Amino acid sequence: MNFENKKVLITGASRGIGKATALAFAEKGAQVGINFRSNVEEAKKTLSELPGSGHELFQGDISEKANCQSIIDEFVKTYGQLDVLVNNAGISIFHEIDKVDFDQWTSAWENTFKTNLFAAANMTYCAAQAMIKSGGGRIVNVSSRGSFRGEPTKPAYGASKAALNAMTQSLAKKLAPHNIYLGVVAPGFTETEMAAVTLTPAERENLLRESPFKRMAQPSEVAHAILFLASEGAEYSSGTIIDVNGASYLRN
Repeated sequence: MNFENKKVLITGASRGIGKATALAFAEKGAQVGINFRSNVEEAKKTLSELPGSGHELFQGDISEKANCQSIIDEFVKTYGQLDVLVNNAGISIFHEIDKVDFDQWTSAWENTFKTNLFAAANMTYCAAQAMIKSGGGRIVNVSSRGSFRGEPTKPAYGASKAALNAMTQSLAKKLAPHNIYLGVVAPGFTETEMAAVTLTPAERENLLRESPFKRMAQPSEVAHAILFLASEGAEYSSGTIIDVNGASYLRN
C-alpha cells in the first residue's frame, strides 16, 4: 500500500488506534493531520514520532459541530486537498440500566451519540464536500464488535457504533458516483495505553479468553485494516465492514 503525497486526516489521533493509524500512513508516505481535543503534549509527542515530513496538528473538539467545518477548512487550506478521512475519535461511558439514575442514563446516551455518531456524520459531510470538489477520496470509520454482539454495560456505545455502520453503508451507495469510497473497521478489545491502566487483572483474563489467539488486538493490526480500505485498489470494497477481533465474535 502506497500513500505517497496523500493527505490524510485522522480524528482522535494522539494515542491508541488513532496514533497507530497515523504512524502507519506516515510510514507509507502520507502527510498526516492529527486531530485531537485537548491533550496538547500527547499530540505533540505523536507528531514528533511520525516519519517523513509535512505532518500537522489540528486541535478541536469534533463533538461541537462548528469545529468540524473549521477543521476540514483548515486542513484543506494547509494541504490543498483531503484524500482520506479516518473517523476514529470515540468515547465509551458505563451506564448499566439497573445501576444508574435517569439523569445519568440520558447523559450517557446524549454524550456518546454526540461524539461517536454525530461528530463522525458531521466530519463526513464536511469532508465529502471537499472530496467532491477535488474528484474523490476515502472515508474510513472506526466502529466496534460491540455494534454486533451488544454492550450490556454501555448500550449507548454499542448503539452508536451500529448506527455508524449503517451510516457508512448508506453513504457508500450515495457517494460512489463522486468517487468517494467508505468503509468500516470494527475492532474487538485493543491493547491500547488506556486498556493498560483501566483493566483489572480479572478483566484482562476474561478478554484474553474470548479469542482463540489468547491475546488482544494490537493497534497496528487495526491500522492495517484501515489502510487497506483507504488504499487504491480497494474501491470495490466500499461499504465493507472489516472485523478485527481475533475471531472473538463471528457474525454471518
